[in-house]
Amino acid sequence: MTDNAWNAGSADAFADRAERLRRIRRLSGIARLMDTAIGIPGTRIRFGADSIFGLIPVIGDAGGALVGLYIINEARRLGLPPAKLVQMLGNVAADSVLGSVPLAGDVFDLFFKSHRRNVQMILDHFGVHPDELRRQ
Repeated sequence: MTDNAWNAGSADAFADRAERLRRIRRLSGIARLMDTAIGIPGTRIRFGADSIFGLIPVIGDAGGALVGLYIINEARRLGLPPAKLVQMLGNVAADSVLGSVPLAGDVFDLFFKSHRRNVQMILDHFGVHPDELRRQ
């Protein structure tokens, strides 16, 4: 392989990784907004839009599920294997079904962060450390 061919190959790999990080960074931001955007002062409890939407019967949990399905679709497009996608679907299903139970589901939403769990699965699959998602 010539030096030019090697450099072109490494440039392509760098561009692919940069694009993947950009997409994962976007998914991480969505998961943060949905699961941990707001902290309760004096506690370690954090919640997000998913918990707030969950207060609206049926519609709120369906909206959270749609966001979860978007994250799963992006994971599929990034190349996660089917077994991990099924696990991710299980997280979203648990969040949607258990989160829809009146009152108990709202408490469940405070502690079960399906979007963050799913983004963590993506990070683990690609060996990306959360620090790499910070903008330089």
